[in-house]
Amino acid sequence: MRSLTLAEARERSSLITVTSYAVELDLDQGAEVFGSRTTVRFTCDELGAATWVDLKAHSVETISLNGEPIDPDAVSDGRLPLHRLAADNELLVAATMSYSHDGQGLHRATDPADDRDYVYGHLFLDAAPSVFACFDQPDLKAPYDVTVRAPLDWTVLGNGAATRTAPGTWTLATTKPLATYFVTVCAGPYVSVRDEHDGIPLGIHARTSLREPLERHAAELFDVTKRSFDYFHGLFGIRYPFGEYHQVFVPEFNAGAMENPGCVTFRDQYLYRGAATRDELLTRANTVSHEMSHMW
Repeated sequence: MRSLTLAEARERSSLITVTSYAVELDLDQGAEVFGSRTTVRFTCDELGAATWVDLKAHSVETISLNGEPIDPDAVSDGRLPLHRLAADNELLVAATMSYSHDGQGLHRATDPADDRDYVYGHLFLDAAPSVFACFDQPDLKAPYDVTVRAPLDWTVLGNGAATRTAPGTWTLATTKPLATYFVTVCAGPYVSVRDEHDGIPLGIHARTSLREPLERHAAELFDVTKRSFDYFHGLFGIRYPFGEYHQVFVPEFNAGAMENPGCVTFRDQYLYRGAATRDELLTRANTVSHEMSHMW
């Protein structure tokens, strides 16, 4: 996949404005691939101009731009050329994507304790096109509507509040405008502890086999979370804008944590299995507060 140059990014952002994304993910297609259907609405300041959308798919089923089909073979080196743009445009891409096993993109892991599978998105820095078709540069922000199909015993979390709308189907609340690399979905038989603070619904989540340390550390984690909210509300004078606030401790994470708005992911080593030292608790508290600070 080609790297995006500064000149290309400037040219694309001067040409188009992204209005919205609607992303449908089907996570019930087995352990290797998942379905991804994306509708992108965007405007163009130059009639008849050309640009491209970023896409790194296992296979592409259908593409259409403003109702006109595009040959899936047009995708090359991670880019789908878009020609003859109108003032208002709608792009539809239906594709099959591969799960990752390196912590980038939509990562799927099997818990050796019980052979249950877990999925989470980590799209920083440039992995979003391996999950959905997008204009993958951080100044082209847009709100997201995300729908997820998942096995019946799975829980789904994401940037917007998740609602089970039918057996195996979850709808996430429309997000604020987000950069592509901030979008995440976490799905699997996660166990949860929930709370509330100052009108903000809170949740902490981990794989089923970590229920005991999750519940044991819940009080301390919520205490740090609530104190951090109070501090940042006072410091910035602006309320937290992203609705619910979830903290998900995920397996095989390749970073310490990631500040996805409304759904922060952490390496699950932070759920200390044995007695935690003061230094370990301070390190974790610092990470919790640090990630929250990015919400502003």
